[in-house]
Amino acid sequence: MIEHTGPEPSRPLRAWIRSSPGTHIWLLIVAVTSVVVAIAPDRLDHVLLHRNSSNIHQLVKYPLRALLSSAFWIENPASLALYALLFELFHATVERWLGTLRWLVIVATAHIVATLASQKVLLMAIQDNRAPHSMTHVVDIGVSYGLAASIGVLTYRLPNPWRWFYLAGAVAFFGIPLLTGGTFTDLGHAISLAVGLLAWPLTLHPDPHRVDVSRET
Repeated sequence: MIEHTGPEPSRPLRAWIRSSPGTHIWLLIVAVTSVVVAIAPDRLDHVLLHRNSSNIHQLVKYPLRALLSSAFWIENPASLALYALLFELFHATVERWLGTLRWLVIVATAHIVATLASQKVLLMAIQDNRAPHSMTHVVDIGVSYGLAASIGVLTYRLPNPWRWFYLAGAVAFFGIPLLTGGTFTDLGHAISLAVGLLAWPLTLHPDPHRVDVSRET
């Protein structure tokens, strides 16, 4: 687990980043890959996104690479600012609360489980002729599964009664699309939210090295 140093009142931005290093390293990599996609020549961006997808084709041929690389790309670089905001609201908050190691275990587990489960369901749909075979090459990348897990586990950080309003909102946000003809991605989001909620045992003991950012700014 990463130990954080003491307060740095003269360097609030540095202190903010150091309080959640995993979140900001991840976000930096996503920013770099987004720039690569944005400046890539015509059609090269499609090649990059497909090669780094965790779709059925890539999972069969390169399972470890597909699972890892798909977590560091987003399909639309214009969404980077929104994802940066969501990283700060959810990932950074959970990482500061639980520590880098426990946060990483939760989001990595959600990303892997949601990807494998949703692609398995898609494969079964293809085999039953309920989905076209071309879906084996569908672009399946992004950071949203990890975000859904952080949103789920953050439920246990909130006091009553706000916790229940937050939980109802999260379940509705991820559950309604799934219940109204959702895609395999919607299924992955629901699974990731469930992984976050099932991570409750990891929230029982706060991180002893947690930084109180308010004292550093």
